[in-house]
Amino acid sequence: MIAEVKNLKKKYKKEWVLKGVQFQIETPQIIALVGPNGSGKTTLLNCMTNLVSINEGTVTLLGKRNHDTSLFKEVSYLQDNRILYGNLTAYDHLKFVCDMQKLPRKRIHEVAKRVRMESYLKKRVQNFSLGMKQHLLLAMVILNKPKLLLMDEPLNGLDPTSAINMREILLELAAEGTTIIVSSHNLDEIDRLTNTIYFMKDGEILQESLEQFATKEYYVSISDLQKAQHVLAEHHISFETYYDSQIKFMETDVALQTVIDTLNKANIVIEEIESERVGAERRYRELFEGNVHT
Repeated sequence: MIAEVKNLKKKYKKEWVLKGVQFQIETPQIIALVGPNGSGKTTLLNCMTNLVSINEGTVTLLGKRNHDTSLFKEVSYLQDNRILYGNLTAYDHLKFVCDMQKLPRKRIHEVAKRVRMESYLKKRVQNFSLGMKQHLLLAMVILNKPKLLLMDEPLNGLDPTSAINMREILLELAAEGTTIIVSSHNLDEIDRLTNTIYFMKDGEILQESLEQFATKEYYVSISDLQKAQHVLAEHHISFETYYDSQIKFMETDVALQTVIDTLNKANIVIEEIESERVGAERRYRELFEGNVHT
């Protein structure tokens, strides 16, 4: 068992933030933790790593209770950059982690190369951009080659290039057998990382696989909408009329090429085809309608 959370409850003053969270992770994978601000994502991660005490319930990570400090030889937690010290260099931070965990210092250069931060390894953190800080945090948590990696908003504030680099590293780690629980608001990146999402709502977790949502909607602009409707209906092709010159259909219902061939044979001119991926954002809006936070 990689992780087991049983009936986890946590309250601040009189407000229950976590109301009996339960889940098990039995096989290595990437799991996204998604929910509006204030839904308890960070509290859950803090409770799992014993940084915050829990009111009720138990947490077991890699077969050990979460208050057993020895488990952090194989478990890492990426927090936000407030844990960094501005007057220290990136190398200072990584050296401290190596020394605390009795890791060889050669790991510093191995990880710096992997995270692509060699050029600013000896620079002070106070001069870092947000992306550079996120790279340093990532380097710190993968020094020990963790079996379980918990991450709180690792994609927050990253420019596109940095986000792509972060995604590639996480996918590499997962391929090597690391289980990753990643909290994020970046739903486009979540779609690229995993189909397994734990949605946090009302202090509880809704576990879902988004495989059924990992598809596309196609919007086909055509010259003769009325004729197209008639032809597609004749061929029993499911579609919706969109605006006054487009048809919309799901790739799960019919192949794009089938639609193109059918319209071409009827001499209906296809002016444009647009596609939109249906994934985490669609499901998020369905679950949190009227409560969508960025």
